[in-house]
Order: sequence, then C-alpha cells, then structure tokens
Amino acid sequence: MKRKLKAALLFCALLGLGGLHPLQAAQAKKDVPPSGKHAKSAVKAPGSKPVAAKAKAKSGKLAAKPSGKVRKVVAADTPRKAVRPAASLDDPGRLALYSSSALVIDQTTGHALVEKHPGTVVPIASISKLMTAMVVLDAKPDMHELISIGDEDVDTLKGSRSRLPVGTTMTRETAMLLALMSSENRAANALGRHYPGGLPAFVRAMNAKAQALGMIDSRFEEPTGLSSNNVSTAHDLARMVAAAARYPEIRQFSTTAEAKVEIRGRVQEFRNTNALVRSDTWEIGVSKTGYISEAGRCLVMQARVADRPVVIVLLDSNGKMTRVGDANRIKRWMESAGVALSRRSA
Repeated sequence: MKRKLKAALLFCALLGLGGLHPLQAAQAKKDVPPSGKHAKSAVKAPGSKPVAAKAKAKSGKLAAKPSGKVRKVVAADTPRKAVRPAASLDDPGRLALYSSSALVIDQTTGHALVEKHPGTVVPIASISKLMTAMVVLDAKPDMHELISIGDEDVDTLKGSRSRLPVGTTMTRETAMLLALMSSENRAANALGRHYPGGLPAFVRAMNAKAQALGMIDSRFEEPTGLSSNNVSTAHDLARMVAAAARYPEIRQFSTTAEAKVEIRGRVQEFRNTNALVRSDTWEIGVSKTGYISEAGRCLVMQARVADRPVVIVLLDSNGKMTRVGDANRIKRWMESAGVALSRRSA
C-alpha cells in the first residue's frame, strides 16, 4: 500500500514539473530583445556615412548564466524581414542624394526623372570646359596646329598646379584632350587665348553659345572655370551636356581613361578626373568634373542607364566621393526601377 502511495505522489510531482515548461518558454520569448529590421534603425546625416546601430543581443537566443544545471532554452521566432517597396521611376523621393543641386533627364522623353533645386544659380567650376571645347570646335580651327602655354595661362586666381610648364607646345587637339580628360587649366586657357580675336572674343563666343542653347541663367567669364563668376543651373547644364554630346571629339576626349603625352621630351601619363569612365558597369558618352571651393564637387555626364539615354547633373556635392556616390545611387535606383517595371509588364 505504501509503495502504491509513493508511486502516485511521484506521478503527480512529474505532472506538476511538466506544467512549468510552457510558462518558462513564454517568459523566454518575452525577454528576447528586438533584432533585424525591428532593431534601432540606422541614422543618416547629409554628407556623412550611415552609422549602423548594434543590437545588444543576437536574435533567436537567450543568454543564460552558468549555474551548473542544464537548462532547456526555447528559441524565439526570428522576426520576418520587412518587405521593401519596389523602386519606381515615378517615386524619386526614395532616392537620397547629397549633392545640393541635381537633375536627371531622360533624353528619349525629355522628362526629368530626378530634380533637386535644378534652377539654383551656382558656380560650375571646370564644367565650363565643355563650353570651351564647343566654342573651339565651332570655329573649325586646325586641330593639329601647335599652340603654346604662356605666362597668361598660369593660374594667378586660385594658384592651382599644372603639369604643363610655360613654354610647352602641343597641338590644339592635345590641349583639348588634356582640358577635358584631366581638366588641365593651362590647356583650356591656351585654347581660348589662341581663338581668333583672343580671349575677349572667346568669352563673348562662350556667352553667345550659351544663349543660343537656351541657357538663360548662365554666364561665363573665362574658359577654365577657376572663376566663381562662371555660373549656371542644373537645367542649363543639362542643355549644355546634351549639346556637347553631339561633338565626336568631346565624346572621345572627355571619356578617355588615360593618355601618355610627351611634354618637353618627357612622356607623362594623364588620367581622367572621373573614375567612373574606368568602370565596366557604366556606359558614358560625355563626362566632366569640376571643383573650386565656391562650387563644391561637380559632375555632369551623358550616359546610358537602365537602357535609357540620360543626362546627369550633380552640383555642389559635399565630400570628395559624394558626386560619384550620387551617380551610383541614381544608376542603382534606375536599374531597380527598370527591373520592377519589366516584372510588372511580364
């Protein structure tokens, strides 16, 4: 009889212990910290890299202090990832750009895909050299004629360096290559100085060309862009880039990745100021960078993105690589939007 009573008590005790497990599991679930998409979100500040917040504990695990006893731990359910909305070309608000002024034009339709202060008049730095090249080519000079670098071509405004010493001679073609590819200021100024009528006539021709292109908010003071009085808007520059793309020489020279040029009997290597022309993922027809302190970092391109011909204008980017980052963000946005549209129509 005593044995039967002991067995019954043991059976009841086991039932009581088993009933504690669901409660422990529920408490374990409640104590698991949020993770993944539900953890503290990353914070982005303009002009700075996003700083990712760290979760205090890994998802799906509950930390336990060693107690010498084996304890059963029930894993929490892994939170489901939030579904990101598909990119859409009708929703440029999802695109975060750090350039102060930006514009992306679809050349097929003429519609603006991205606009950010496109009418603000700002200094444009060496983007001016695209206008310089067009004015030179419009005059139809002998591109193989030798021109020289003189004292007048030395930058006394900003004190910028040059690899072209005074007295250097080169063909007009080489000077244009160096002005567009490597943004050589002395080469650009020499091109204007050797224009019929000299530099004053050249600057008048630059402004006349701007008016002819409908660049009503643009003014040019000299051919290099070193002056902050060379000003324009993203809207006007989109017109200028589209016009420049019609010149084969500008297309070729502005997108040349690198070139070896003999300067005073010594071969020197010059590289393109836009690293994207060396990228296999970009198809660029026209490219020009620019920088002076008043203008910030600037970049304009005519390119083919997501199977669309586009003009991209990025002005006053904060940070050395921000203009390149913005260009890549635009490209990824357009490509993801294109994939979403093709899936929708399939």
